[in-house]
Amino acid sequence: MSAVDGVSVRGAPPCVLTVAGSDSGGGAGIQADLKTMLALGVHGMSVLTAVTAQNSLGVQGAWELPVEAVRTQYRSVVDDIGVQAVKTGMLASAELVEAVAELIAGTDAPAVVDPVGVSKHGDPLLAASALDSVRTKLLPVATVATPNLDEIAQLTGVRVESEDGMRRAAAALLSYGPQWALIKGGHLGGDAVDLLTDGSEEHWLRAPRLDNRHTHGTGCTLASAIASGLAKGQSVPEAVAAAKEYVTGAIAAGFALGDGIGPVDHGWRWWRWERERT
Repeated sequence: MSAVDGVSVRGAPPCVLTVAGSDSGGGAGIQADLKTMLALGVHGMSVLTAVTAQNSLGVQGAWELPVEAVRTQYRSVVDDIGVQAVKTGMLASAELVEAVAELIAGTDAPAVVDPVGVSKHGDPLLAASALDSVRTKLLPVATVATPNLDEIAQLTGVRVESEDGMRRAAAALLSYGPQWALIKGGHLGGDAVDLLTDGSEEHWLRAPRLDNRHTHGTGCTLASAIASGLAKGQSVPEAVAAAKEYVTGAIAAGFALGDGIGPVDHGWRWWRWERERT
């Protein structure tokens, strides 16, 4: 690390590429991904797959980009800058899913797949016709897949109503080929519990359930935090545990914005540090 005008300057940090849609309200999607990556000390880069008109009340419109635009963005970044991890979010259509899966398969970096199906408000973000492409093309190239309980039901037909059901869901997901399954149990009652497994070892991650309705962007934030950890050389269990701790803090600090569901606070560690410093 060198110094310029008295300020310490480090070399280039690990690079993480998010392939996802835009959230014009800034709480989820590409915007949440890049905020998370900055907060966790990696360089965030983006491939935009879709544009949404979105706010705290829901999604008012969505427009996917052409496959060639997505492919060219990806190649532009990866061929010049390189990448230490890739994270996927909203892919919208079967054509986009298949193109992104092909790109990831040709990239020597871990991939975190967040199989986004619906928004926080229940708005569809993935065409029903794309589900089979997610199962057969995208999940097989995933290092970690991170579905919530609604998404796991969409993909596998397994409806989870208890922690035991999370094991069945993970086994069903792993049958499609990802190296690790992270089943997010946030929609269950009790503590916020997630199950990470590769089919042989299990890691149960628990956190107190927080009384805060402002949770927009939690899935995007968690997946991006995992990708950031992997880019820094952490193992999958290490990266997931660190991401769980980060997103729990972000949910605790989530704030009201607009008239609906506000976002998690990606900068919560900075504000805590500022308070402690003063």
